[in-house]
Amino acid sequence: MVAIVDYNAGNIFSVVHALRRLGVEPMLTDNPAELRRASHVIFPGQGEARQAMTYLREHQLDEVICSLTQPLLGICIGQQLLCRHSEEGDVDCLGIFPTDVKRFVPQRHEDKVPHMGWNNTTLAASAQRHQLVAEDYYYFVHSYYVPVCEYTTGITDYIVPFSASLHRDNFYTTQFHPEKSGAAGEQLLRRFLAL
Repeated sequence: MVAIVDYNAGNIFSVVHALRRLGVEPMLTDNPAELRRASHVIFPGQGEARQAMTYLREHQLDEVICSLTQPLLGICIGQQLLCRHSEEGDVDCLGIFPTDVKRFVPQRHEDKVPHMGWNNTTLAASAQRHQLVAEDYYYFVHSYYVPVCEYTTGITDYIVPFSASLHRDNFYTTQFHPEKSGAAGEQLLRRFLAL
């Protein structure tokens, strides 16, 4: 069973539809027991970091997510919430990745925030063998980013180079939206479900 963490974030249903296109009927849940039983967990969404962390803590989902041992895929704000701290709302997050989330600061007139649209991703030199991300184009919508760090597996350059994807143990993340990234995103989801 594939579970999607339901924590009042936006854009979750596009992930549901993407999985259904792959023949998978996911369970949308905030029930700790169901999340622990799942073979794979997806932690997607769009929203504001402080509000999201408040919901996670009120429902003890912060502890549950950090304790999971099956493959987990964090998408967009799901990636950011798995980091140590976010400038968005100045909030402490889950701390799986010991790095802080920063806000894009435009350097030139043409630098628009949020970063929205298709951008290419290259593999980090340290990318490990269970790599989900390929060197391809993916769809992004975000105003905050994770700097390149030791857990970075994919890099995209917009204003600054940033982590398009991360990996540590059973935790995999993407800043982009695989569910909105056409064939490249579909292949990524297939690779995740095969873990």
